[in-house]
Amino acid sequence: MNSFTDLYGHAPEGEWAAPGRVNLIGEHTDYNGGFVLPIALPQTVRAQARRRPDGLLRLWSAQGKGPVRELSVAELAPGAVPGWVAYPAAVVWALREAGYEVGGADLRLDSDVPSGAGLSSSAALECAVAAAYNDLYGLGLSAPDLALIAQRAENAFVGVPCGIMDQMASMCCREGSALYLDSRDLTGRQVPIDLTGAGLALLVIDTRVKHDLADGAYAALRAGCERAAALLGLPALRSLAPSDLPASLPRLPDELRPLVRHVVTENARVETAVAHLDTGDLTALGPVLTAGHASLRDDYRVSCPETDLAVEAAVTAGAHGARMTGGGFGGSVIALVDAPRAPHVATAVTTAFRHAAFTPPHTLTATPAAGARRLS
Repeated sequence: MNSFTDLYGHAPEGEWAAPGRVNLIGEHTDYNGGFVLPIALPQTVRAQARRRPDGLLRLWSAQGKGPVRELSVAELAPGAVPGWVAYPAAVVWALREAGYEVGGADLRLDSDVPSGAGLSSSAALECAVAAAYNDLYGLGLSAPDLALIAQRAENAFVGVPCGIMDQMASMCCREGSALYLDSRDLTGRQVPIDLTGAGLALLVIDTRVKHDLADGAYAALRAGCERAAALLGLPALRSLAPSDLPASLPRLPDELRPLVRHVVTENARVETAVAHLDTGDLTALGPVLTAGHASLRDDYRVSCPETDLAVEAAVTAGAHGARMTGGGFGGSVIALVDAPRAPHVATAVTTAFRHAAFTPPHTLTATPAAGARRLS
């Protein structure tokens, strides 16, 4: 059973949901002040919640396969909470650190966002809890404010130096649109993307290669970008125009040049993709996606054999384009396909994985969904 009432002995005050996300293009640009273009997924983390007056945070997850975890809100501190519990605890800690008078709560969590697949299951968890606390404690925070709280939670409490894209996508995306976001100042706009009307489908291919962005590789990439910007006398790599790239690269150590080339060209790809969406030429997104994957593979070096094979097999089977999505080191690939050919492309990727003796991938179809919201 394990309903909220079974777990805690009383009914919840409400239920909130926050989605995972797929980033169409704009990878590893957000922590460089650049552009991103995510959509929210229909898959969500759901949080049923009720306030507690005694300062205890009690947590149970349908995916955690364990008992209710109990923490003291007053004693929350970075590094003190292991495992999945760190993510909801981090949000409560970040709210208190920001000066909001929030206390305990009972939380029952459930999710159908694949974990470790590069679809921002952690951001969805953070944002669901942030949305619940915002309503439970009457904080009146906006969606971007809550995204910043969730990012602070992941950066300072969990220890992943992520940018703002995942949390902004989970909080702010709208159904039927992609979020064109300038991560330097959090300005942006919703760009309609009617895949069905264009006769297209966006396949998400979970390679089943799990990634952990807290293992140090992600932090090393971010540190490299920040070092390059400092050497070039820039506040962030966003400030480097594509036209200045040829003159700037020779000023950098060899190991930093590919990182800079990726970030600058990826920002340009986001702007190209938005232009295609604005004119309704969705098929033209395909080559932009494939070029983005080549840059992630060759310059940023965050791909892996499974994601490379998924891209190659999808394009060979007729996809307009494909690329790795998410932080990398595994996770998922997206492929833009003609809707009638989606099953054929999915089968081709699965067959290629079988021949390579890889774990069979899992495939789903992404549709642009709504951001965080109260369900009841």
